[in-house]
Amino acid sequence: MNEEMKKYEACVEDAAEKFKALMYEQLARVEKINASKDFVDYTKLDKIVIGVTGGDGIGPTITNAAASVLESLLADDIAKGKIEIRYIEGLTIENRVKHMQAIPDDVMEELYKCDVILKGPTTTPHQGDGLPNIESANVAMRKNLDLFANLRPVKVPDKGIDWTFFRENTEGAYAVGSKGVHVTDDLGVDFTIATSEGCERIARLAYEFARKNNKERVSIVTKANIIKTTDGKFLNIAKKVGEEYPEITTDEWFIDIMTAKLVDEKRRGDFKVFILPNLYGDIITDEAAEFQGGVGTAGSANIGKKYAMFEAIHGSAPRMVNEGRAIYADPCSMLRATVLLLSHIGYQAEADKLSNALDIYMFEEKRIKVTGRDTGATCEEFTAYVKEKL
Repeated sequence: MNEEMKKYEACVEDAAEKFKALMYEQLARVEKINASKDFVDYTKLDKIVIGVTGGDGIGPTITNAAASVLESLLADDIAKGKIEIRYIEGLTIENRVKHMQAIPDDVMEELYKCDVILKGPTTTPHQGDGLPNIESANVAMRKNLDLFANLRPVKVPDKGIDWTFFRENTEGAYAVGSKGVHVTDDLGVDFTIATSEGCERIARLAYEFARKNNKERVSIVTKANIIKTTDGKFLNIAKKVGEEYPEITTDEWFIDIMTAKLVDEKRRGDFKVFILPNLYGDIITDEAAEFQGGVGTAGSANIGKKYAMFEAIHGSAPRMVNEGRAIYADPCSMLRATVLLLSHIGYQAEADKLSNALDIYMFEEKRIKVTGRDTGATCEEFTAYVKEKL
């Protein structure tokens, strides 16, 4: 080591110790996910518990609207005790800051008691907002419940778009996003994570979906030409899984060119199912949702083997609350998430009813207009309209 570098020796050793602890933490996670069992069979449960938690900002408004639709669609089985809808408080930014936890322990214990969760948007602290450095509640929930697959469908029939995105949910750049290291004041380092089981299980879920739904193409999206270790691992394992599905065409794309091809009218109709690492999946699904009418129109499913969580893909919109416009929040994204929830627990007929009602609004009738302001319908008025169409 030359004399110039010796001044950094203590900083580097401190960073190395933090990295060492992080690696042991991740290896323990590897052991845990490698030992995970098969997917839960909801048909064998005496009762399915659906947890509802509103989150922050406009979250309670749109989540309660979606829960009221759930209660309407599942009224018979709720009365029979086959379904329980359980409301869980405490997943607010105020309570999380109070406890200095991404999800307070008592809230997490209640979530563990549910089978599936309908979750409103939550605020994530960021640099410059004056809030403490608390991990994203979404990231924490995905890790605690091992919700490894983020499923986001986007459909625009008149543009030939029928896409389903499978975003890996527990690894990649987000897995340890709050555990980067400031080696010195001039050097900060973050990490990205990829495990063999993590890559294989998201790929297999995507290919199984493609097979069951007669989707003839699966596109693997990475930046493996630059991020060679982790993205390379993701790509190679996904391609290996794809070999077990010879009836499905597998292609591979880099994330930068894929963002361009989604807006290419000549090519975008070719794509059906996508598999992506965490960060790329987060970005590109927001782009994709714009074709459908914006992030306010798209829901997502977070799937694990034991638990599942369903949510809007947009944020908590604190500005709307501050301006007194929360009552005009568009619940479409939460209602699309509710469609995915119903399908996941085996209530496909009810899922189809709700999906069809939303399609009538978006692609056919458009009798009612939601603008996010007093120029359009309130969340409550729109929800009543959807119930009318069920």
